[in-house]
Amino acid sequence: MSQPIPPPVNPELALAMIDRFLQEELSKTGLSGFVIGLSGGVDSALACALAVHAVGPDRVLAVKMPYRTSAPQSEADADLLIGRFGIRSEWVDISAVVDAHFEGDQGASALRRGNFMARTRMAVLFDRSSMDRALVLGTSNKTELLLGYGTWYGDMASSLNPIGDLYKSQVWQLARHLALPESVVAKPPSADLWPGQTDEGEMGLSYAEADAILYLLVDERCTAQEVAERGHSQAVVAKILTMVQRSQFKRRLPIIAKLSQRTVGIDFRYPRDWGR
Repeated sequence: MSQPIPPPVNPELALAMIDRFLQEELSKTGLSGFVIGLSGGVDSALACALAVHAVGPDRVLAVKMPYRTSAPQSEADADLLIGRFGIRSEWVDISAVVDAHFEGDQGASALRRGNFMARTRMAVLFDRSSMDRALVLGTSNKTELLLGYGTWYGDMASSLNPIGDLYKSQVWQLARHLALPESVVAKPPSADLWPGQTDEGEMGLSYAEADAILYLLVDERCTAQEVAERGHSQAVVAKILTMVQRSQFKRRLPIIAKLSQRTVGIDFRYPRDWGR
C-alpha cells in the first residue's frame, strides 16, 4: 500500500524539534515566554500545546479575542484548552474597536470586516507581548501559508511559528497524538470571522485535496502535469498553483527598492546575533 500524501508526522521527532526551536529562539531574545491568540480551533490549540510542552504552562499566556458574532462554542473550546493546559489567560472583546472603525461604512464587505478583525487581534497580541515581555506565537499551518489563506499582518503575523511547516492534515495528526479535545480537533476548520464561515467553504477546496496536491508540488517538486497524472483534477491543480503564486507577497517581508551596495533583506541577511 502506498504512503498517504502528505506522509504522517513522526510525533516524537516533531515534538523534539519544535521544543528545541521554541526554547532556542526564545532564549536569543531574553524574553520571558509566549503569548498566543487562542480561538478554540485546532491550529491555535496545537501551537499552544507545543509552547506549553516546550517551556511549561507558567510561561504561556492565552488571549481570547471574540467579536460579538463569534460562535459561543469557540470561546467554550478555548476555555476547555486553558483549563487543560493550566495556563494564564485574558479576555479582550474586539467588538467596540471593529464597530467603531466601520461605523461610517455600513456597506463594508464581510471580507474587509474579517481582515480588520484579524489585524485587530494581532495588534492586541503584540501589545500584550510588550506588557508580558513575550513573543507572539503564530498559528498558520503550511497549507494556509502556501495558499495565502490568511490575513496579511493579521493572523499571518507573528514572532515565531511552531506549526508553519505542518500541513493541515499533519496538524490534525499531531493534535490527536497530544490528546487535544476531540471537540476542538474534529470540528470544521473556521476562522470564525462571520457566522457560518468555514475554511474549506471559503477556499472551495478540501484540506485533504489541497494537502495532497501541495505536497506533490512543493515537497516532491512535481510539475502540474505530473500531479494531474497521479489522478488529480487539472483544474484544481491549476487553481492551487495560481493561489500559491498570487500569494507570494504574503510570505515575504516588505520588498525594499535597492539603491545601495548592501540592502536590508537582499544583500544584508545576517542573523540577529551578528556583531556580538
